[in-house]
Amino acid sequence: MTDVAVLERRVTALEQEVEGEKLVTRHILEQTRLNADDLAAIKARLANHDRRFDSHDARFDKLDARFDRLDADLRSLRADLPKMVAETLREVLRERDR
Repeated sequence: MTDVAVLERRVTALEQEVEGEKLVTRHILEQTRLNADDLAAIKARLANHDRRFDSHDARFDKLDARFDRLDADLRSLRADLPKMVAETLREVLRERDR
Protein backbone atom coordinates (compact mmCIF):
# COMPACT_ATOMS: atom_id res chain seq x y z
CA MET A 1 0.00 0.00 0.00
CA THR A 2 1.28 3.41 -0.84
CA ASP A 3 1.78 6.20 1.58
CA VAL A 4 -0.99 8.16 -0.11
CA ALA A 5 -3.47 5.30 0.26
CA VAL A 6 -2.54 4.87 3.92
CA LEU A 7 -2.91 8.60 4.46
CA GLU A 8 -6.29 8.64 2.67
CA ARG A 9 -7.48 5.73 4.82
CA ARG A 10 -6.37 7.48 7.99
CA VAL A 11 -7.96 10.76 6.93
CA THR A 12 -11.20 8.93 6.09
CA ALA A 13 -11.12 7.19 9.47
CA LEU A 14 -10.58 10.52 11.21
CA GLU A 15 -13.40 12.14 9.23
CA GLN A 16 -15.74 9.30 10.15
CA GLU A 17 -14.68 9.57 13.78
CA VAL A 18 -15.32 13.34 13.75
CA GLU A 19 -18.73 12.79 12.10
CA GLY A 20 -19.53 10.17 14.76
CA GLU A 21 -18.53 12.59 17.50
CA LYS A 22 -20.71 15.25 15.88
CA LEU A 23 -23.65 12.84 15.90
CA VAL A 24 -23.05 12.02 19.57
CA THR A 25 -22.74 15.72 20.42
CA ARG A 26 -25.95 16.52 18.55
CA HIS A 27 -27.73 13.68 20.36
CA ILE A 28 -26.47 14.91 23.73
CA LEU A 29 -27.55 18.48 22.96
CA GLU A 30 -31.00 17.26 21.88
CA GLN A 31 -31.38 15.20 25.04
CA THR A 32 -30.22 18.16 27.13
CA ARG A 33 -32.86 20.38 25.53
CA LEU A 34 -35.54 17.76 26.12
CA ASN A 35 -34.43 17.33 29.73
CA ALA A 36 -34.43 21.10 30.20
CA ASP A 37 -38.02 21.25 28.94
CA ASP A 38 -39.01 18.42 31.26
CA LEU A 39 -37.29 20.11 34.19
CA ALA A 40 -39.06 23.38 33.42
CA ALA A 41 -42.41 21.56 33.39
CA ILE A 42 -41.59 19.83 36.67
CA LYS A 43 -40.55 23.14 38.25
CA ALA A 44 -43.80 24.77 37.12
CA ARG A 45 -45.84 21.92 38.61
CA LEU A 46 -43.79 22.04 41.80
CA ALA A 47 -44.38 25.78 42.11
CA ASN A 48 -48.11 25.15 41.70
CA HIS A 49 -47.99 22.51 44.44
CA ASP A 50 -46.03 24.89 46.66
CA ARG A 51 -48.75 27.53 46.25
CA ARG A 52 -51.41 24.97 47.08
CA PHE A 53 -49.53 23.82 50.18
CA ASP A 54 -49.08 27.43 51.27
CA SER A 55 -52.83 27.88 50.91
CA HIS A 56 -53.46 24.75 52.98
CA ASP A 57 -50.99 25.93 55.61
CA ALA A 58 -52.87 29.22 55.91
CA ARG A 59 -56.17 27.35 56.27
CA PHE A 60 -54.70 25.06 58.96
CA ASP A 61 -53.32 28.08 60.79
CA LYS A 62 -56.84 29.57 60.86
CA LEU A 63 -58.29 26.28 62.09
CA ASP A 64 -55.60 26.06 64.74
CA ALA A 65 -56.48 29.54 65.98
CA ARG A 66 -60.17 28.62 66.08
CA PHE A 67 -59.43 25.45 68.06
CA ASP A 68 -57.30 27.47 70.47
CA ARG A 69 -60.22 29.86 71.06
CA LEU A 70 -62.61 26.94 71.47
CA ASP A 71 -60.25 25.29 73.93
CA ALA A 72 -59.98 28.53 75.94
CA ASP A 73 -63.78 28.86 75.95
CA LEU A 74 -64.22 25.27 77.14
CA ARG A 75 -61.64 25.71 79.89
CA SER A 76 -63.38 28.89 81.00
CA LEU A 77 -66.75 27.14 80.96
CA ARG A 78 -65.35 24.24 82.96
CA ALA A 79 -64.06 26.68 85.56
CA ASP A 80 -67.29 28.73 85.66
CA LEU A 81 -69.81 25.87 85.43
CA PRO A 82 -69.81 24.88 89.13
CA LYS A 83 -70.45 28.51 90.10
CA MET A 84 -73.22 28.81 87.51
CA VAL A 85 -74.91 25.61 88.73
CA ALA A 86 -74.58 26.66 92.38
CA GLU A 87 -76.07 30.10 91.69
CA THR A 88 -78.91 28.58 89.69
CA LEU A 89 -79.66 26.07 92.42
CA ARG A 90 -79.62 28.80 95.08
CA GLU A 91 -82.00 30.87 93.01
CA VAL A 92 -84.33 27.91 92.46
CA LEU A 93 -84.31 27.10 96.19
CA ARG A 94 -85.02 30.75 97.10
CA GLU A 95 -87.96 30.84 94.73
CA ARG A 96 -89.25 27.55 96.11
CA ASP A 97 -88.98 28.77 99.68
CA ARG A 98 -90.96 31.94 98.99
